[in-house]
Order: sequence, then structure tokens, then C-alpha cells
Amino acid sequence: MTTYLLAGGGTAGHVNPLLALADLIRSEEPGADIVVLGTKEGLEARLVPERGYELQTIERLPFPRRPNLAALRFPARFPRAVRRVRALIRDRGVDVVVGFGGYASAPAYRAGAKEGVPVVIHEANAKPGLANRLGARSTPYVGVTFPGTPIPNARVTGMPLRPEIASLDRRGLRAEAREHFGLDPERRTLLVTGGSLGARAINRGVSGCAAEIVASGAQVLHVWGGLTELEDPGVAGYTVIPYCDRMDLAFAACDLAVSRAGSTTVSELAGLGVPAVLVPYGHGNGEQRFNAAGVVEAGGALLVEDAQLTGEWVRGTLIPLLGDEERLAAMSERARGAGALDGTERLLGLVREALAG
Repeated sequence: MTTYLLAGGGTAGHVNPLLALADLIRSEEPGADIVVLGTKEGLEARLVPERGYELQTIERLPFPRRPNLAALRFPARFPRAVRRVRALIRDRGVDVVVGFGGYASAPAYRAGAKEGVPVVIHEANAKPGLANRLGARSTPYVGVTFPGTPIPNARVTGMPLRPEIASLDRRGLRAEAREHFGLDPERRTLLVTGGSLGARAINRGVSGCAAEIVASGAQVLHVWGGLTELEDPGVAGYTVIPYCDRMDLAFAACDLAVSRAGSTTVSELAGLGVPAVLVPYGHGNGEQRFNAAGVVEAGGALLVEDAQLTGEWVRGTLIPLLGDEERLAAMSERARGAGALDGTERLLGLVREALAG
């Protein structure tokens, strides 16, 4: 029986691929022991136990980036976290460490190396995070989502995706998906989403033209998110919901999507062949712009900045695109050519290579 230590968390971008890999391991190796290493503060504290996996936690340890009290404490706290993970590896007989970035990963990488256990790293973003960049220097087993990701020893595995996404039949489920959201089964459909938190620029930029979009003959499914107050424009054919726990059906229902460019979202849209308008989040380290680059260059998506997402842009670009069936079909094929749906299997193949090595 193989024991896997999967390390990562903090955000959905780290937790979701971790869980996708865990699910595949569990389906192919029912006897495997899967332990997840995270923190009490991250999203993993809720999602991992909900999915039925064991969660072990260490203290949240951001790498110091400026002189402050946390930076002074880091030299003592980091070795303590590494010792905790080394003890976990020994006690549980861990055979391989697989890290996805985030606060729990760096101590896991160091602990695995010190214990002589193979370490596998997956980098979700086209612009890698610090923990993965440092960890990749000491292992040859580094999987990346996007070609050209600047990290040592990179091999393109793609993004591990949830089974309901990887196996989604968009065309076959379209009628059911539109019925699920109360949409007209025959009308061209625009999906608008800024993720679970929402995106103010996307929300306001698109909803401000609700009447004009619907007047063009289309309908809209707008996942507003929780960041800003829910504002329904009150236009028949423009459906606003706060959250969506069936994004697989949302993707099946739509002909075009307007979305942020998180690595998972970009991978899902491209892999499924959903034509998209990608609006990168402007803060952080700018990774969303890099995440979008491949599918945009392939012609499967457009890149639009927050400031460009105005009523004039919606009227002059978005509405004509939504009505251009031939162009949407071409974008769908180009998106699919730039994406992949087998990232989970390919990452598991890399993990098995590390185990065999």
C-alpha cells in the first residue's frame, strides 16, 4: 500500500488540483493512504475533510518579503515546521510527497528531501510562486499547467481537473444544463463569472448593458459572487445568481464566457472548448495575464483589461461576438487545441515515475 502526502492549500487554486489528484488516486488505488498537509486558516481546512480526506495541519508560514516581526520569527518557525513534517513522514511511512504550492508546501518539500522521500511539485500558474520555485531546485519531478512556465525541471502535465469537468459532454448536456438554470433552451447564452468572490469590473461592465445584450437575442447567466452587493438589473432573460455549485452545467449551458483568468478556470474553459473573454485580475503578481496568454495566442479567447470592460466595449465587441456563430465555433476549436482535460492522469503518471525512481 502506497502512502501519499499531498501538501498545499490556502486558495482554491492550490486546493482544487490537490483534491482532483486525491480523487484519482482513491479511484485507482482504493487501498492507498492519502494524507493532506495544510493549515487551519486555508480553504483546505473545510474542503479536505468535506471530501473525506485526512487533514494534518502546520502553522501558516508565509515567506518573509520585507523586514518585519514575521521575518524575524521565520528562521525559528520554519525548521520547527520541517521537523513536524519529517515526523509525520516517518510515523505514517510516507512514500511520496506531492506539493501544489501554498504555505504548507515549502516545509513539506524540505522534509521530504531530508527524509529521502521523492518529491513531486505541481505549479498551477504560468508565473510560479516562491515555494514551488525554491522546491523545484531539488527535484526532477515538476509538473506545470502551462508551457513555458519559468521553473526548473518543468514538464507540462496540464491542470488536474475535477472529474465532472474532465468528463463533461457540453453538447450532450446543454438542454439539461439550461433547464437547471431556468434558461431558454434555444437562445444563445453568455456566462459571466468572476469566481466565488466575484469581480466588480466584470459585474458592472456586463450587467450595465443587460437590456442591450438581451435585445440582441441572447440570454445571460451571471454568477455574481460574494465580493460586491448582488445587483440584479431586472431584465427578463438576464439571470443573476450569487454562487454556482454546478459550474460543469454552467459551462455546458453557455456559448461564450466572460471570466477572470485563474489557472483552473483558464484550463477548464480551454479544455472544454468554451470561447472566452478573459479579464485578468490586476493585483497580485500578475499571474492571470500569463495564464491567459496561451489560449489567447491560439485564438480561443480574447484578453480584456478591467478598465476596457465598458458599455462601449460590450456594445461594440461582446454583443457582436456573441451573435457570430461561425467565429464562436472557430474559437471553440482553437481553445480546445490549446487546452487539455487529462492533467490529473498526467500528474499521477509523474508521481508514479517518482515512486518507481
